Amino acid sequence: MKKILAFESAEEAVFFEPVISRMMKRLDTYKKFLEKNFKLTSCPKGVIWTSSELATKLFSSLPIPAYAREDFIYISPDLNAWQDLMVRQLEDKELPEVRAYYEQFGEDELFEILAHELTHYIDLFVDEFDDERTDSIWFEEGMCFYLPRKYGLSKKSFEKITEIEGRLAKAFSEQYDDRSLDDFGAGSYQQSLSGIMFDYWRSYLTVYSLVEKMGGDEQKLFSLYHKWDRTGREMSLTGYFQMNKL
Repeated sequence: MKKILAFESAEEAVFFEPVISRMMKRLDTYKKFLEKNFKLTSCPKGVIWTSSELATKLFSSLPIPAYAREDFIYISPDLNAWQDLMVRQLEDKELPEVRAYYEQFGEDELFEILAHELTHYIDLFVDEFDDERTDSIWFEEGMCFYLPRKYGLSKKSFEKITEIEGRLAKAFSEQYDDRSLDDFGAGSYQQSLSGIMFDYWRSYLTVYSLVEKMGGDEQKLFSLYHKWDRTGREMSLTGYFQMNKL
């Protein structure tokens, strides 16, 4: 994958180049892991590293400066901008430990987001980028968080982010828990940042719980997910998993 720097000044590119190089090196290791274990057969052509502003206002109108678009991953390496974004998730909630965690957002957290975007390219997901079907998107998004966290972070960091997002999902459940997980993303980008992120938090936590019930074996869960697709998606994916009493 190519490393593409798209900044408004040469000074920005020079400033962020060291962290970008470290991220690309880690991503290459993770890419090989996905190729060996999770059917990554085709990769994006490159990673476009850019500022948070350009990622959300020029290349896209999405409010989060990390996303995959067909042949490229777009992401900001600006740790300060990520810290600000993550803290803004809290809105007016009094969650001092969560706030402290995100105020220390660093390279491990940035890598996990970068690896999340690459995980979207594995062939184990049954829908494509331009597919109109959306009834399993929560599973893909949740798994794209789960795999980088489990296999790209230390056990301690993996457990910590799971705890943090569990707290966030609980804190915002009264506001947003009235919508089905199968409706992931429906109108979410017109909502507040916490409304957008709530779907991601609970998607990850649901996948985490499902994998735990499968004895930690992601491949077993993927097999059940593929069976749901092969048999015609006769019910929602959440309903299908519940029916199988994992």
